[in-house]
Amino acid sequence: MSSPRKTVPGAAPEGAHDVDSAARAVREMFTSIAPRYDLLNHVLSLNIDRLWWRRTARTFTHILSQSDARVLDLCCGTGDMTFALSNQAHRSPQLLGADFSHAMLQRAQAKLLDQFSENPKTKAPRWIEADALKLPFPAERFDLVTSAFGFRNLADYNAGLREIARVLRPGGECGILDFSDPKGPFGVIYRIYFKRILPRVGTTISGVRGPYSYLPNSVERFPEPGEMLARMRAAGLREATWTPYTFGVAGLYRGKK
Repeated sequence: MSSPRKTVPGAAPEGAHDVDSAARAVREMFTSIAPRYDLLNHVLSLNIDRLWWRRTARTFTHILSQSDARVLDLCCGTGDMTFALSNQAHRSPQLLGADFSHAMLQRAQAKLLDQFSENPKTKAPRWIEADALKLPFPAERFDLVTSAFGFRNLADYNAGLREIARVLRPGGECGILDFSDPKGPFGVIYRIYFKRILPRVGTTISGVRGPYSYLPNSVERFPEPGEMLARMRAAGLREATWTPYTFGVAGLYRGKK
């Protein structure tokens, strides 16, 4: 059997041999950790993830301040990036969170009810269960498409970028926030934590074997910034840039259709 690295053009969990099996494995993985997903994100990132979401949302204030803007948060998981966008959107644009894990969307809806019950006049985000590689939207639908720590898990990176470009209107923007591989002395220390300590802690808290070993492997497999920017341009996203966050542990990719 061929190596997943050769046959799967994106995320390739152990045992995946093509795009369909890779996508299925990722969905099953995130469904299994959904109950503890938020807790683990905050614990393992030392709560820095909250700063990354808010910083990304602020980057797109010029779009979020438009009352008629249409915004899609792709691979939204339990909705943290979606809520960060909503908090930054003072004029309540049409905000939609999409994910292909039903269990994750259930958690997002529960959090939404908690957050918006105190202010029912605020326009709350909506959720849709959808595959990021086959989005159920017409072309040129959205002014902004974001994805926070989910794009890396797509079974085909290039197909994901093409879908983002397809659903963006001309002049629309995208923001992909994801992990990176920091360089220098800090990178050496971080990799020890990321590859040795994080998987053990994640497995212990979640009670599920596999997902937190997959995480560092998925980051290692993900394209370096230069390659990712080239892929974005090839998909039709111009003015592609990458801004590192927290010494390069994560970073924001931006592009415009």
